[in-house]
Amino acid sequence: MDGRDRPRRPAILDPAEAELIWGDSDPALASEAAHATANAVVFGPSHLAGDEPLAERVGRIIDAEGLDEIAGLWSRSPASTLPGALWRLYLLRAWLERDPETIATRFRGGTEHTTPVELREDDVENPRDAVVAPAPTVLGERLSQLFSGTDETELAGLLEEAAAFLRVLAAGTGSDPGWRTHDEEAAAPVTGRTGALTATAAELDDAAARARAGRLD
Repeated sequence: MDGRDRPRRPAILDPAEAELIWGDSDPALASEAAHATANAVVFGPSHLAGDEPLAERVGRIIDAEGLDEIAGLWSRSPASTLPGALWRLYLLRAWLERDPETIATRFRGGTEHTTPVELREDDVENPRDAVVAPAPTVLGERLSQLFSGTDETELAGLLEEAAAFLRVLAAGTGSDPGWRTHDEEAAAPVTGRTGALTATAAELDDAAARARAGRLD
C-alpha cells in the first residue's frame, strides 16, 4: 500500500480471482473478499473448508499479494466485524514498526498516569478478568504472530490487550494525541478522528467480546 488507489492485480490470478478481491464496483463482492481474506489470514485457508474452491483461491491470493496488500481490503469493514478489527490491529502494528521511539515514550508516560491494568467495567457485578497492557515490543511480537495463525480465544485476548495498550498510550499523549500510523486516506477514519486512541480501544473491546461469543465474523 504505497499510496496507490488500489493494489496491483498479479499476473498469476485469473480474472475471476481478481474480481473476487478487487470488486470495488460491487460492495457485496468487496465485503465477501474482505471477510474471506480476514478469516484465511488469521485462521488459515482451511477455516473456509465449507467452500473448498474459495479456500484455495483465497490461499493463492494471500500468497501472491502479502499482508500489506490484503489489509487494504479490510479498511471499509465495520469495526464490529473480523476484517474491521484486523484493520485496526494492522494499523497498530504498522505504527509500532514505524515509530517505536514515540510509542515507547508515550507508553512510559501513560503508565505514570494509569495503572498497567485496565479493569473491564461493562459488568460491574460480575467483572471479568483484568487485562494487562503489554509493553510495546511484546505487543508488536504478538500482533506479528497473530497474522501467522491463531484461534478465536487467542484473538479475543489480543484484542483486549491492544485496547488496554491504546488506553495507556492515550493517557501518555499529553497535548499530542495523534496516531500517525499511515499516510493513506484509508487509515484516516481510524487514526485521524477525534479521540482516535480511546475510540479504537472501545471498538477493540467490543470486537473481543464478539470473538469470545463466537460472533466476530
